Amino acid sequence: MGIYRSEIANLRKNIGENIGQKIIVKESPGKRSKPQEKSAVIENTYQTYFRVKFEDADRVGSYNYTDLFTRTVEVSMYDGEGYAPLVPPQIEIKKHRIETVTENS
Repeated sequence: MGIYRSEIANLRKNIGENIGQKIIVKESPGKRSKPQEKSAVIENTYQTYFRVKFEDADRVGSYNYTDLFTRTVEVSMYDGEGYAPLVPPQIEIKKHRIETVTENS
């Protein structure tokens, strides 16, 4: 199973409704490095990615929606009082149970 188009569309819509909103982006640069947290503002959304402007530096960054589903990047949105994680819907993976039949001799 994979990520469905409808899930990405819902996530894109959710982020699109929050353009201009303050967020914290947490990304891991590698296995041995500590995750980095950066303050940013959602600047725009596109078909496969969204763009943010970082507050501490005069630069922009972009992230794929699939990065949020795979937890490569975590985003927390400011809700007026604090930051709440933007958690994409859980991808349901159905496990198939394999039954074995044993014969008694």
